[in-house]
Amino acid sequence: MMVKRIGIYPGTFDPITLGHMDIIERGAKLVDELIIGVTTNIAKSPMFDDDERIAMVEREVAGIDCERIRVVGFNSLLVDFARDMKAGIVIRGIRGVTDFEYEYQLTGMNRQLNDQVETVFLMADIELQPIASRLVKEIAFYGGPIGKFVTSAVRDDVEARVRKLGLRGGRGEG
Repeated sequence: MMVKRIGIYPGTFDPITLGHMDIIERGAKLVDELIIGVTTNIAKSPMFDDDERIAMVEREVAGIDCERIRVVGFNSLLVDFARDMKAGIVIRGIRGVTDFEYEYQLTGMNRQLNDQVETVFLMADIELQPIASRLVKEIAFYGGPIGKFVTSAVRDDVEARVRKLGLRGGRGEG
């Protein structure tokens, strides 16, 4: 009997970017089921609340083999979430050396907490490497075009939120 390989791709996804989508699509090929774990990072101030981010991710992944991908919110240690989801693999996207150093340290800590969970690093597609949610939000705050970094639906969500918050941002086409 084959054991089902369940993987988790955790993140805040605030907002979900084309880089995230690339890792989701590629990560889904490595496991029998991919759980996208949407969490709140206590070190970050999210633009969208948990429910909004979960709905945004669900909408964006709707066209990707939906029977093998689930979106689940969580607010716990990643290793505890992995245990609860019966996942043995954590998938992490790496854009560059800085990401790797942080993820390497995080992986080491997670291994100390639960050595039954393996972490798999996927290098971001070369064209998507510069994309970071933090930078997408910053560009939007200043009215710059974010259409190269997110889908049109996410662009509309971000620009609407910037307007609602009364920030400088305007309509950034592109």
